[in-house]
Amino acid sequence: MGMSVIISLATEQDTEQILKLQYLGYQTEAELYSDWSIEPLTQTLEELREELAGRHVLVARLGDEVVGSVRGWIDEDGVGRISRLVVHPRMQRHGLGGRLLQAVEERLQQDDRPVRAFRLFTGHRSLGNLRLYARQGYQQIGVRSVSRDLSFVTLEKPVEVPLATAV
Repeated sequence: MGMSVIISLATEQDTEQILKLQYLGYQTEAELYSDWSIEPLTQTLEELREELAGRHVLVARLGDEVVGSVRGWIDEDGVGRISRLVVHPRMQRHGLGGRLLQAVEERLQQDDRPVRAFRLFTGHRSLGNLRLYARQGYQQIGVRSVSRDLSFVTLEKPVEVPLATAV
């Protein structure tokens, strides 16, 4: 009998599992850029707890195990910022990343503040990430060189606003 993956808001009890998953999931990124000092690998438990308190943090659970996570918040310009999308390596390529991305977009749109677009970034060599984001409707809006070996590709997706009925 198989289990379903359930996406929900993260709780304080999830912080250690999220941090461990993040550490595991970002190893391939670190390897891709030969940089093991990237933020997802150096974040502390306390820093993650602060994020949990101030941002929308979602987890994907398979039973009691956290197998995916994503974070989002709305900035002062009404842009829904999305970060740290991570899926356990054994769960990748089954649509879970796309489901987490859609779930955080929906969560941000339920916030009290209006969202005009969603924005995220990834490294220029992260081709799987770039393909996922393109499939989800994100388009490249900029590239910022961070070092000789790394550029961040910024992608954005406009929020579709339903047409208002004429009064």
